[in-house]
Amino acid sequence: MSETPISPLRQRMLEDMSVRRFTPDTQREYIRAVKRFAVFLDRSPDIATAEELRLFQLHLTETGVRPPTINATVTALRFFYRVTLDRPETTRHLVFVYEPRKLPRVLSTEEVLRLLEAAPSPKHKAALSVAYGAGLRAMEVVALKVSDIDSKRMMLRVEQGKGRKDRFAMLSPQLLELLRDWWRVARPPVWIFPGRDRINPMTTRQLNRVCHTAAELAGLPTWVAPHTLRHSFATHLLEQSVDIRVIQVLLGHAKLDTTARYTHVATNIIREVMSPLDRLTPLVPKKTDEPPA
Repeated sequence: MSETPISPLRQRMLEDMSVRRFTPDTQREYIRAVKRFAVFLDRSPDIATAEELRLFQLHLTETGVRPPTINATVTALRFFYRVTLDRPETTRHLVFVYEPRKLPRVLSTEEVLRLLEAAPSPKHKAALSVAYGAGLRAMEVVALKVSDIDSKRMMLRVEQGKGRKDRFAMLSPQLLELLRDWWRVARPPVWIFPGRDRINPMTTRQLNRVCHTAAELAGLPTWVAPHTLRHSFATHLLEQSVDIRVIQVLLGHAKLDTTARYTHVATNIIREVMSPLDRLTPLVPKKTDEPPA
């Protein structure tokens, strides 16, 4: 069977993204956003007006689309009109939506243990253990290769993580043993966690599905996802009094502010801080049997 032909417009956009070295996931998201706009228009988007783009964003807002999705769509459409079509003026009415910054949700160490023990297979237990034990993003977990394990230096090499940057992550002795146990079972030649065809790595969607299954089996909330393990990794390190700048390097954060948000959920640190009120002369009156005057 022949493949469905790609339109010249889509081919041009794919080429524009390729020369800028966009990841395959980003390319798919951009194409999907332009396709949604074309469905809204009911015609080719290359002849759309600035007013039609404004109406499309209004439509997204009125139909309850969340701010992260709206902002991603705005980014994709700006790229399409400014780069591929060379019509930057068309996007003048598109605006980014303010997105309230929420505190990350984390699990306790006991809940993390329950989640890992509930993983449906050794492969999935090892993958989720990497997310927690090394603090990796889902995309970084599935992209790990056997050659990325450096057992002599006890490090994991993370190639082209977020921001297209390489870095090293920590490799604990227990995590190394879990990875070795999994390797003895499957002996993967390239990818540590191969997909169903064993040629390509497992996808982030598969890892997310596995995490939800394990969370359900462990009796944990439905919001638990692979990124929850990364949040828990950072929070638990803070509670162990690990320097926040070290955690920043381990997580691969470009800005310390991004790492600092975990101080808001590190409950052990909050409990151990003495309030300045407690350093003052006692304000609470001594208990007596006499009523106040």
